[in-house]
Amino acid sequence: MGVQMSEDVLDGEFNQASATVATDMAENAVAAAEFLKALSHEGRLMILCHLVSGEKTVTALEDLLGARQAAVSQQLARLRADGLVTARRDGKAIHYSIRDPKAAAIVKVVHDLFCATTC
Repeated sequence: MGVQMSEDVLDGEFNQASATVATDMAENAVAAAEFLKALSHEGRLMILCHLVSGEKTVTALEDLLGARQAAVSQQLARLRADGLVTARRDGKAIHYSIRDPKAAAIVKVVHDLFCATTC
């Protein structure tokens, strides 16, 4: 009976540990899906690809993207809201950079796979 009780305790601890792992995995999956959602827009992805090489001003991004200031600013606002980029004001200029090193690593891989020879 003592052996059975120990096995039951171990089973209970295993099930509890499994539930914790499943919960953590689900939370991480939600965060990953939100991150990938932010990348799923070509304008935002192009901005991030340009920011992989370092900080850029809104004006520099406009020139690199061939886009209007309003369109670039709208996508930068979304990226800021998603926590992917950070802004730094220097006089009238606003400089943007990738905030999260994990995001930078993923964007660099995407850039290297899809843009390395053409961008």
